[in-house]
Parts: sequence; structure tokens; C-alpha cells
Amino acid sequence: MQQYAFPVVFTLLVWWFSTGVILYLDGLPQRTYRWSFLGATACLVAALVGLAATRAETSILGAYVAFACAIVVWGWQEMGFLMGLITGPRQTPCPADARGWRRFGYAVEAILYHEFAILVLGIAVLALTWGGANQAGSGAFLILWVMRISAKLNVFLGVRNLYQDFLPPHLRYLQTYFRKKPMNLLFPFSVSLATAAAAFLWRQAVAVDGGAFGVLQYSLLATLLSLAVLEHWFLVLPLPAEKLWRWGLRSRDAQVPAGIHGAGALVAAKIETVTPRR
Repeated sequence: MQQYAFPVVFTLLVWWFSTGVILYLDGLPQRTYRWSFLGATACLVAALVGLAATRAETSILGAYVAFACAIVVWGWQEMGFLMGLITGPRQTPCPADARGWRRFGYAVEAILYHEFAILVLGIAVLALTWGGANQAGSGAFLILWVMRISAKLNVFLGVRNLYQDFLPPHLRYLQTYFRKKPMNLLFPFSVSLATAAAAFLWRQAVAVDGGAFGVLQYSLLATLLSLAVLEHWFLVLPLPAEKLWRWGLRSRDAQVPAGIHGAGALVAAKIETVTPRR
């Protein structure tokens, strides 16, 4: 059982700790963003080098390193987004009269640069690992990418828990593009497909005939996808999931909207009165 327990625990710790660190750094005063993002960029470069160096590595260490590198690459764009450095050309609340495809178009404009950054990073990860025997990194990035798209669509269409506290003050305008409702029609399909994919990966982890490396690679990916499914359930179940990262949100407790710059300053004074569209 250790061959399955270790990757599960490792993925859980990486998922929980990396999310908390990003939330903590994004909750610090904006004057710290330059140094935080500079450090994250250095980690990004190291992670890309690590993915290239381990593409043909089929050892236990190689699988863990490639997987961790993909998490670092993903974390870079998450940090850039939450810091407001990589968002989109629209940095104002959704117009009150926006409906249907018009509302969807505005929502896309609000995160367009962020989506483009993920696309570029995804191409880079695939290019660096293409044809290699070690696909733990590319598989992890792909899972995060697909499940994040699913989560964004579900939040846009409507879910019970919007987790606005995860947004720093300068991004609070984004919550006007969310919709609060018990559930939407996409949710059952997205969760069912993701659960089936996770079950397939777990089956591969048990049945794979690739030695310890094959078991580890599939176990890491299966655990990551299972956690992504869990995050989807957090969107609709009455659970205080934010308590898992309360330690990472503490840096925001002392922050006030007065420090907001750019377009965010135009909406900071009003944003607390904006209710997500139903």
C-alpha cells in the first residue's frame, strides 16, 4: 500500500500548501508583489528546466520532480492572476443589463490575458515533455487546465459557494461575473466525466505493468484529479472549505481597499454592495 499512500500524501500536501502560499502572498500589500512575482518567475524558469531535464527520467525521483515542476508552473500563472498582473482588458464590474452571450463575452474579456498565459504555458510544458517517457508533469498541467476551465464555467453559470474571500480587494469586481444558485446544468456532467477519468487513472495505477514508476505516475495524476473533483463539490455543498486555507488568508485581514490601483480603484468603494447575479 505504501506505493499508493506516499503519492497520495505528497499530492495532498502540495495541493494544500501551494494554494495557501499563493493566497498568502496575494493577500500582502501590493508593494510586495514585485518581489513575490520575481521570485515566482525564477521558480517558473527552474520548473521549466526541470520538466525538460526529467522528460526521459523514469525513476521515482523523476516522477516526483516532474509533477512538482508542473505545479510550480501552474502556480506562477495563478499568482499573476490573483495579483492582478495577468487578468484581462476589462477590469470593471459586469454591466447590470448584461445577459446571455453578451455577459459571457464580458466575462471572457475580464480573464482573457490569464487564459492566454495558461495556453502559452501549456504549449511550453507539452513541448518540453513531448515524446518523453515521463509524463507526470504534462499530465498534471493538463488536469489542472481542464478542471480549471470546468470550475470557471460552473461559477459563471451558478453555484452555491463562490468563495469571494479568495479574491483580493483589487479583483473583487470579478465576483459580479459569478452567479449564485444551488447548481447549474453543467455541474453534473462535468463532475461525472471528471470522476470517470479519475477512476480510469486509479485503475491504471493498480493495473499498470510499468513497475514502480508507472504506479507512481498514475497515482499522482489520479490523486490530483480526485482533488479537483473534490474542489468542484466544494462549489455546491454547504461546507466551509475556505477553512482549509484560513492560514493563507490571514494576510488579507489587515488589508483595505484604499491601496487598490488602476481600474480596481473605480469599483473598490462600491464592490461590497454588488450582489452576484442570480
